[in-house]
This record gives sequence, C-alpha cells and structure tokens, in this order.
Amino acid sequence: MDHAWLGTHVEPDVTVEVAGGRIAGVRTGVRTPPPGATVLRGLTLPGLANTHSHAFHRALRATVQVGTGTFWTWRELMYQVASRLTPDSYFDLARATYAEMALAGITAVGEFHYLHHAPGGTPYADPNAMGEALIAAAADAGIRITLLDTAYLAAGFGEPPNRHQLRFSDTTADAWAERASLLKGGDHALIGAAIHSVRAVPADQLATVARWAEEREAPLHVHLSEQLAENDACLAAHGRTPTRLLADHGVLGPRTTGVHNTHLTQEDIALLGSSSTGTCMCPTTERDLADGIGPAVALQKAGSPLSLGSDSHAVIDLFEEARAMELNERLRTHIRGHWTAAALLRAASADGHAALGRPDAGVLEPGAPADLTTIALDSVRTAGPVPRLAAETAVFAASAADVRHTVVAGRHIVRDGRHTLVEDVPGALAAAMAALHG
Repeated sequence: MDHAWLGTHVEPDVTVEVAGGRIAGVRTGVRTPPPGATVLRGLTLPGLANTHSHAFHRALRATVQVGTGTFWTWRELMYQVASRLTPDSYFDLARATYAEMALAGITAVGEFHYLHHAPGGTPYADPNAMGEALIAAAADAGIRITLLDTAYLAAGFGEPPNRHQLRFSDTTADAWAERASLLKGGDHALIGAAIHSVRAVPADQLATVARWAEEREAPLHVHLSEQLAENDACLAAHGRTPTRLLADHGVLGPRTTGVHNTHLTQEDIALLGSSSTGTCMCPTTERDLADGIGPAVALQKAGSPLSLGSDSHAVIDLFEEARAMELNERLRTHIRGHWTAAALLRAASADGHAALGRPDAGVLEPGAPADLTTIALDSVRTAGPVPRLAAETAVFAASAADVRHTVVAGRHIVRDGRHTLVEDVPGALAAAMAALHG
C-alpha cells in the first residue's frame, strides 16, 4: 500500500499479509513491495460499513425528486415500488445495488429488511424467499451482509397494516420470530433483527423482538424518532417518547442501534447514551426527505457510538455521509470541526461494522477481516494535498468515484475501478429498474 490509514494516522509504505481471509500481519516502512505482492496505489482504508440500507429504495432514485412533499408523500411512492417486487426481481435489484456499494468501497451492509411476503400478505412457499434473495445478492456482489429481519406489524398506534403494508407483516411478533428463526447465515451473512419503529410494532410486542435478538446475541436495529409526527403520536398513545417506550420494554442496549435518532429530548439522549445504544446517522437520506438534523454530537458525548448508512440510496457514498454529518453540524451550530477526519472514518468503518455484529472488523490490524478499500490520491478531487493529510482528503474531498480497489476477505472485488464479479453494474441497475418501472 502506498499509504494506509492505521486508525490514528496515515502511514506510507505498508504491507498487509493475508491468510484465510484475515489480516495475518501489518508491516510499515516496506519501501519495495515484496515479490508477488498486490500493489494498491493511493490511500487504503479498512472496508467501509453501510449500516443502514433498504436495497429496493435504489429504484426510487430520481423518480422521487419530482415535485414537492414530505416524508409521508415520499412513502406513497416507495409503497408503489415495493408492491412490484418478487424474489427474482428483488435479487436482481439488490445484486446491482450491492455491486454499486462495492464500487463505493463498502464491504459490509446492514439490510433493514421488511419486504417479507407476496402482495396481500400471503407467504411465499419459502417464507424467507425475499430475505434469502438479499443474502444471495450480497454473495454475488462480493460483500458481507447483516440481514436485519424486521418486525413490521401495524400501520400506526392501534392501526392494522394498510393494504401496502400487508406484505410486510407477520401479524404478530411471535409469528415474526418463528419465521425469522428459519433464516441461516454464513461466512458472508449474519442474521440480526429490527423493529421497524414504535408505530409499527405494538408496545406489548417490543420485548418479543428484543428477546429474540438477545438470545442470539444478534444486532437489533430500530428506526427512531425520524419524524416529529411519530413522536407526537407516541406521546398521545403512550404518554412517553419513542425512546422512553423502547427503554421501558428492554429494547435499548449495546447491541441495539437507533437509526436517525433525529428529534430527541435531553432525556432521550441520556437514555441512549447511558445504555450504549448506537446511533446510525443517514445524512443524505435525512436531508433528501427533509427529516431534520439529529443531535449526533450530543449523542456521542452521552455514550452512543455513531455509524453511517445510505438508507434510501439517494446516493451511495459513505464519504459523503461522513462529510455531511460534520457539515450539517456546522450549519446548525455555526462552528467548524466537531469531529476529526479520523473520527468520521471510524464511524464509516469500525463502529459501523460493530453495529452490524462484526466488532473485529474495520481496522487494519492482525486478526481483523482482510476487508479493504483504496481511494485514488491523484484524481481531480484528491490531487494536491500532502499524503499525511490523506484522511482529511478522503473525508472532505473524495467521493465514491475515487474508489479504485475493494477487497473482501482478501479477494479483489473491485480492481482499478471495475467490479470483478458483476461485469456491467450500470447496465444491471438499469435493467433491474426498467423491469420494475416497466
């Protein structure tokens, strides 16, 4: 490696030895590549973790940018796309979307999966056909996946699923747990759980989902306080905030990640921080949907680890997510420099992998998975700064287009900017979306 980010600084002339898909050794000061070595020119980072994804939302890109509206009007367009997907078409779309992630330097994705059944709610012959399609798509695209199988049982507090949501619902948390227990992971796939939101899982069933995850020591994610309307409805129904409701039912904890955590009270922040519940910020989606800017600085200071996700895939670019989290805070506070480049890279890598159930990943250290991403330092965006500032260059200037190499378990998935497993990623994306929009 010309240059490698070793967690605290950029080091030149680094050799990483790989055995069995893991890093066996890291040596610095190696000015001449050893015989037979694969040379990575640029800045090499640990592979990036996309902590929050809805793969089928990739089909919404541009189509939802027409006209005006809110999160709730956007949701109606999302339902239309969801209604058209089958296990086969979902595999095609997810495979292309995950290949796009690999091209962006992402080596692991947390897929927040709630599209379980056929339209109308009828289970497929294989009740996990849609989830298995996602697991297979990630394998074909060469990246790791944590399938966060999601309980989505209601349209709102005391409301049954609407016609669009019938294919999301298992009717009860016990039925959800029975189906989710049939999912099998593998070398590239972990199985976790998710509560879609407090409005989508009745309060008396939250503990069932939390217990399922706890018994398996699996990650548990939840959309939390993304919208003020959700907070208001929760207060009306239960007399407490969504965060307090989750705390009261045993959902919070170090294996739990709240996604968005946008509209929180000081008590909410203290509850999340004191329980070491994580926070996944998705700035490009949060700004696209006009959600608002969450209190990321306060959450981290309270003890909530930060990770990043591309969520609805308005863009797929973890450098943009990291940059946006800092720049959003600058706009909100009129102060620059809330996080160092190193801290933002950690949110995009190690802390994201930990939130997905891989606490050993996201570092260039012996024993870690050999998952790497290399960005060019000679593109029109990155050329010029001295190499010791390469981390700052990556966070504040680079984009997904600057990724040259992506390595997963020691295998080159992206080489010189081309995907080695999916020959034509743009063509695959276009074909998958054409089939849906017909």
